[in-house]
Amino acid sequence: MTSTSAPAIPAPSRSAQSRLLLLAAVLFISYLCVGLSLPVVPVHVTTRLGLGNFWAGLAVGIAFLATVLTRATAGSLSDRQGPKRAVVRGLAFYVAGALVAWLAGLWIPTPWIGFGLLVAGRLLLGLGESLVAVGVIGWGIGLVGPARSGQVLALVGAAIYGALAVGGPVGLALLERFGFAGAMATSALLPCIGLLAVWRLEGVAVQPGAGRPSLRSVLGIIWPHGLIVCLQGIGFAAIGAFFVLHFRGQHWSHAGLGLTAFGSGFVLVRILFGHLPDRIGGLPVAIVSLAVEAFGQALIWQAPSPVAALAGAFLTGLGCSMIFPAMGREVVRLVAPQLRGTALGGFSAFQDLAYGLTGPVAGLLADRAGYGGVFLIGAGAALAGLLIALRLRSVARA
Repeated sequence: MTSTSAPAIPAPSRSAQSRLLLLAAVLFISYLCVGLSLPVVPVHVTTRLGLGNFWAGLAVGIAFLATVLTRATAGSLSDRQGPKRAVVRGLAFYVAGALVAWLAGLWIPTPWIGFGLLVAGRLLLGLGESLVAVGVIGWGIGLVGPARSGQVLALVGAAIYGALAVGGPVGLALLERFGFAGAMATSALLPCIGLLAVWRLEGVAVQPGAGRPSLRSVLGIIWPHGLIVCLQGIGFAAIGAFFVLHFRGQHWSHAGLGLTAFGSGFVLVRILFGHLPDRIGGLPVAIVSLAVEAFGQALIWQAPSPVAALAGAFLTGLGCSMIFPAMGREVVRLVAPQLRGTALGGFSAFQDLAYGLTGPVAGLLADRAGYGGVFLIGAGAALAGLLIALRLRSVARA
């Protein structure tokens, strides 16, 4: 693995590029199901259910933990039966999870029954996210080729975090107008649009391959890159779970703009610089990105005003944007074609692990040290990822 410039990559056909863009659009519309819920769930848990920050963080994080536990299965399904089947099944789980969460908003005989139903819906949502993300990535790489894997990952990330940027304020607006049940009913409709769009879309062929090693052996190859993505993900998870509560605790307005600021920075970098991992290599991109993320998290931690905190969220988005495609590009190059789904599933699980654990752990910290300390942890994690990336680069140059 090197970080030198790659030779010119042949352009994909117009048909393949068009289908890739359609997949990104489907992912954006469907992922609004996740984006709507992120700021809404902790508010629902702490206000209507009357539970503490730990439980609010757990309700957010449990979906990502479900994704962690199912990434290997999702990757194997994509490798063996084709990525289209993974996408269709995942969208169906999105709908089911949102409907269960909708029921949790309608029927709350006790706070703990309401919380249990909410967790069940979040688990289904996490399973859906695992299947859809791995499936769309595998489908996209199958369309345009592994040499453009960085471009595929950048486009997929732009769709996901664009949905988070739009979904945050829309979710809070729906919560204010229609309540939690209304927000969840809306989120159940969106993946149905995705299902209609992909139902007749032609899939890609399953890659042949006699030898399929275990997930453990694949993780033994890719774990340093996955660890970088895990440490990067803590900053986003902190914003997703606690930015709104941090603003409310400071009595600041415009709390719903936190995910918008993050997502705007994220998508901006993906659009302008999404080609860089394929052109100059993943590690140089990751090193700069992690430094920017660390600064953004530190700015939220020390922010004296809502404008400064929103600027920190924007910088965090700028920094987080290219780390996943940069490291994912390296992962794709390290494994055989028939193992891409399994490798990307395991690789993505590192990020899901950060999302799943940050919520409850940071919730305990917030109960004791306030919400600001959560973002200090995010800054420290980004700096740790930066050190690992620098180490990998020095080994590659040796």
